[in-house]
Amino acid sequence: MNEFYKKDIITIKDFSKSQLETIFSSTDKIMQLAPIDRREICKGSTLAYLFYEPSTRTRLSFESAMASIGGSSLGISNISNSSTQKGESLADTVRMMSIYSDVLVLRHPLDGSSRFAAEISDKPVINAGSGTEEHPTQAIQDLFTIKKEKKKIDGLKIGIVGDLKYGRTVYSFLHALGNYDVDVHLISPESLRIRNDSTYEIKKKLDFTESTNIDEYIDELDVLYVTRIQKERFPDEEEYLKVKGSYVVGLDLLKKMKSDSIVLHPLPRIDEISTDVDKTPNAKYFEQAEYGKHVRSTLLGLILNENGF
Repeated sequence: MNEFYKKDIITIKDFSKSQLETIFSSTDKIMQLAPIDRREICKGSTLAYLFYEPSTRTRLSFESAMASIGGSSLGISNISNSSTQKGESLADTVRMMSIYSDVLVLRHPLDGSSRFAAEISDKPVINAGSGTEEHPTQAIQDLFTIKKEKKKIDGLKIGIVGDLKYGRTVYSFLHALGNYDVDVHLISPESLRIRNDSTYEIKKKLDFTESTNIDEYIDELDVLYVTRIQKERFPDEEEYLKVKGSYVVGLDLLKKMKSDSIVLHPLPRIDEISTDVDKTPNAKYFEQAEYGKHVRSTLLGLILNENGF
């Protein structure tokens, strides 16, 4: 039985370790299929995307993923060209997009938007980023990347550096890591520490340390997960300017790390990882983006096929 059939993907908190491992093994399977066989998985299915916030990688990743398994995509990537400009509500827009598709992908600036959409839609809804809450498919691809590159997740030491207050990928990643036996170190400016109100549940499953000093644990880390300081989420630009460029991962920092450590980033990056790092064997953020396409192909295949694939 395929437990993911017609399942909404709203929060990573809904996924157990065994479910994540099922997704990982299914992703391995889909990556090994010949293109002609992959295109049979969702042949004739339609994905609708509804993006109320700018996105390049996530939207294109879903489109590419759907195309690779034989489906098609349609949607709204710029709300200024949609009926929302005429005052159409999110509820009505979701209802209309559900009529046109088999699965709906939503990104929205308001917390709770994806859960609300799932209540409205009669088709499965995938959260592609809701306010400052979560980005569950990003977390799944992050874990899959670690598993592929480090051959395991349990037992690793993982550092997460940058904007931990506003970065929604961080919250999904931490909740996902709570399913594993890992050592986690959070590194951020004091003003961008992880929000206490959002870590109550995380602390039940995951122990972590907090620091402002990136050098403190750098030589112990197996994985360094770097996040962008998100200018667009700051209520005051002056506050952003105070912390801009707080941490820059360059070759000097890599020299302090284990030779087989990996550097990840959900992208886009601004100046937090030097381009000099790109050609090193430690840099895995572009592979991470590629794995994301395969993970999303897998999720779509599982959601849209009653018996899996």
